[in-house]
Amino acid sequence: MTIIYPSPIFGPIHSRRLGISLGINLLPSDGKVCTFDCIYCECGFNKDHRPSLTLPTREEVSLALEKELQAMASENRLPDVLTFAGNGEPTIHPKFAEIIDDTITLRNRYAPNAKVSVLSNATFLHREATFKALARVDNNILKLDTVDLPFISLVDQPNCSYDIASTIELMKKFEGQLIIQTMFLKGEYQGVKINNTGKEFVEPWIAQLKEIGPRQVMIYTIDRETPAKGLEKATKDELDSIGVLLEKEGFGVSISY
Repeated sequence: MTIIYPSPIFGPIHSRRLGISLGINLLPSDGKVCTFDCIYCECGFNKDHRPSLTLPTREEVSLALEKELQAMASENRLPDVLTFAGNGEPTIHPKFAEIIDDTITLRNRYAPNAKVSVLSNATFLHREATFKALARVDNNILKLDTVDLPFISLVDQPNCSYDIASTIELMKKFEGQLIIQTMFLKGEYQGVKINNTGKEFVEPWIAQLKEIGPRQVMIYTIDRETPAKGLEKATKDELDSIGVLLEKEGFGVSISY
């Protein structure tokens, strides 16, 4: 089942990786807007979910977030994390940096123990305001499914100007203040076998992680229905084996099966 999230606030939900998460969706509530078109995305393919509504404004986001945090505080059920996610790439929003500032202010006022997290595919790191905003959040979680270009083209399907080498160079500039998130999966798509759990994918990926130096690496696999058929979860043993390799290199590791 394809999931399209409400906007600008959804949840709270229980995240496999982050705990009790109040979601912030900077995309329209009736469709998907993303610079990737991942074949495993729970929100479906971009072409199947074109929105007709506009992006929520900075003011709408701030007001809705404050209202929800006030309600949660009054019921003594504050979130562990405020997570920018939803129906696509959050950093697309032209006021992303300003919204981050607003969110940090509201977090400090109502839920000071909550972390601010952003789930991003890293396609707008070249924008100075976006980069600085991501550097201000508690959990700057950036996607890096592989460093193999054919795999990126087939599985992540960027529909923007995306250069993996430039992206990695920008990731290095966070000087460790980032978390890398990687999807491992298997199967077949458009007649091509897919499997990024083998050493031919994992070893070059780890080599780049050592250059980037993230404070944590989150590895996970398919959890919900995917828009592309023929995809399979990575097994627990495969994820555990990759986790062991990461730990040997000194990385903090989070695994979601």
